[in-house]
Amino acid sequence: MNLKKRVWEILEVDMPEHERGRVFDAFDIFILALILLNVVAVILGTVKSIEARFQSALHWFEVFSVSIFTIEYLARLWACVSQSGYERPVVGRLRFMLRPIAIIDLLAVLPFYLTFFTADLRFLRALRLFRLFRVAKLGRYSSSVQLFGRVFRNKKEELVVTMVMMLLLIMMSASFMYFAENEAQPDKFSDIPSTVWWAVMTLTTVGYGDIFPITPMGRVLTMLIAILGIGMFALPVGIFGAGFVEEIQKQKAGKTICPHCGEEIG
Repeated sequence: MNLKKRVWEILEVDMPEHERGRVFDAFDIFILALILLNVVAVILGTVKSIEARFQSALHWFEVFSVSIFTIEYLARLWACVSQSGYERPVVGRLRFMLRPIAIIDLLAVLPFYLTFFTADLRFLRALRLFRLFRVAKLGRYSSSVQLFGRVFRNKKEELVVTMVMMLLLIMMSASFMYFAENEAQPDKFSDIPSTVWWAVMTLTTVGYGDIFPITPMGRVLTMLIAILGIGMFALPVGIFGAGFVEEIQKQKAGKTICPHCGEEIG
């Protein structure tokens, strides 16, 4: 078998389970463990006492992780030309680099290399937090994450319509409340953009209580808006729930779904 094709099959996890060998499984487990350990390292690194005590160990673990992820990214870039659509050495690799999952792979290692070009401590802290992008790499190796991605792709039209409706409801709620409360509370409801904060907190039923209406009209509007919010923000949950049921039924029916394109494999 062509070496590039073999490397691609190992890295992209696109072989059926019954054809995968121990090398494939061991690589998957190793990368999954490394990603999860990186998330733990980022979290623990924000604790000053732990960072001061284990600074050297955390640094060398970061160097080791970046080395592995960089080799993994470059190996994918090298082997992608063995696949249909990426055959041309330069154009094909550029197309591969623009894939969303490839961009995530790049963002997983880029902050480490950027630290060599800046001395701004605030920027360095922000770059370190960008290491959390590595958890997005789980999508390659977790069937649960892939299932979530397929549901999102299949229901994207319904979700977009719902999001637009939610945005319109937020803006309308903020506008009505501004006109109802501006004269009574000019410091709290000073303009419509400022009132958007109140609208989001009310529609999501979070209600921090830092801003609240005091006029009769404002209170009536708040009751109506809160009731509308319960129904409106429940819509995406229902859409996702229906999508998950459909995908699970497909799997139980014996249909094989491609983890990359989400289409049924004949």
